[in-house]
Amino acid sequence: MHSPELQNDIRHTVTWALAEDLGNSFEQTPSSDLDITASLIPKDAEAVATIICREDCVIAGVAWVNEVFTQLDKGAQQSTEITWFVNDGQAVKANTILCELKGNARILLTGERTALNYLQSLSGTATITSQYVKELSSSQTKLLDTRKTIPGMRSAQKYAVTCGGGHNHRIGLFDAFLIKENHVNACGGIKNAVATAKANFPGKTVEVEVENLDELQQAIEAGSDIIMLDNFSTKMIEQAVALTRGKAKLEVSGNMTLEKLKAYTKAGVDFISVGALTKHVQAVDLSMRFV
Repeated sequence: MHSPELQNDIRHTVTWALAEDLGNSFEQTPSSDLDITASLIPKDAEAVATIICREDCVIAGVAWVNEVFTQLDKGAQQSTEITWFVNDGQAVKANTILCELKGNARILLTGERTALNYLQSLSGTATITSQYVKELSSSQTKLLDTRKTIPGMRSAQKYAVTCGGGHNHRIGLFDAFLIKENHVNACGGIKNAVATAKANFPGKTVEVEVENLDELQQAIEAGSDIIMLDNFSTKMIEQAVALTRGKAKLEVSGNMTLEKLKAYTKAGVDFISVGALTKHVQAVDLSMRFV
């Protein structure tokens, strides 16, 4: 069951996505009748369709598909019936039938592309996340996402990361501090930035990004909760772990790849954040076919 906040985001983003296809009038009057190509089909025609996965992947996005047809069903005499054979977070093999849809033929065709766009993109994020998580399975290091998300898709992509076994970094600029170089310069140093953060929002996690061992020492002395080691070499990371000695949690970030993971996790860092999980989206190959 999704949180109320995520459910609200799902409704909002699906409405926006359908309006891209059907015009802005869809938001005022939801209807598949706005699809001029689907209108070639008799209004009362019914159909059965399946969504098939054409490659191995991890599934994410079931609720978004359901919401597409829920919104298109408004005002229709018959609601679309969707039977899912898989769940979010489930690994599936190529040529697996993911679900069956029964209902009005016009509605099925109108919702096809929007539904597949969500499912293929979110499953792509879940799939690559699962590959990174697998590489980390022999360590205590947790995989984190970043704010490098597609505009308007933040909550969806971060949800997909969790389907792949990853963890969410801060959701936005409101729930945790991430003090970077420009913040430090504007605040007059790491010590001042951390002290002000703790005074203004006690209880919020304070993370500081550092670029060298001197800045690391400053962040430790300032009382940072988490310290992000930005583009540190493997040797520098090992030195950072030794210097920190549990005084703060350590996160490694910067141009992270699958090949680099094992070397970094051996050093004993707490987190590795990877922007590519949500920034470099490789959609899964899916198709919808009428039976």
